Amino acid sequence: MVLHALDDFISEEEYLKGELESEIKHEYIDGKIYAMGGVSRSHSILTSTMSREFGIHLKGKSCNTHQSDFKVRVETKYFYPDIVVECDEKGDDYYTESPVLIVEVLSPSTRVRDEITKLRAYQTIPSLIEYVLVSQDVVRVMVFKRIGDIWENRIYALGDTILFESIGLTLTVEEIYDRVDNEDMQEYMRKRGEGQ
Repeated sequence: MVLHALDDFISEEEYLKGELESEIKHEYIDGKIYAMGGVSRSHSILTSTMSREFGIHLKGKSCNTHQSDFKVRVETKYFYPDIVVECDEKGDDYYTESPVLIVEVLSPSTRVRDEITKLRAYQTIPSLIEYVLVSQDVVRVMVFKRIGDIWENRIYALGDTILFESIGLTLTVEEIYDRVDNEDMQEYMRKRGEGQ
């Protein structure tokens, strides 16, 4: 996903109105907007796989899973996470201020924003329990988890199992990366084939 900063300052009201009419999505950070571009095949597979697993698990429950067309608002910032889970349906039709789980799939052009700007902003959301960063070029999942007033993070790799406590779901890293074609998965599949 490519983000291009646009130079003009615009108000929140202008941004929200413009987003309803725009053919492309923009993130909004304190008066500046950033146009969002397309995603890679691996990015799309990771997002679809995790969103599907979350959605199946949450069927019949009060939480909803949204993919990248639904915004998260943090003060004067609006982001389009790759996946967001919210359990409060009383909010706005186009964004939530009370997510419990956010997932971002890292792209070269968004890595710094996801790991620094968004991390800092998301950690101020009282309802948020987990922020998950998924690498697409290597098999690596970093989970930031709120424990009381402290955020802890842990990195997961092939062979690991992740408990998403915010929604009570356990997934293996292999399940998350199913059908992703990167060097780590190619090596894993080769070794698995040799072991049979």
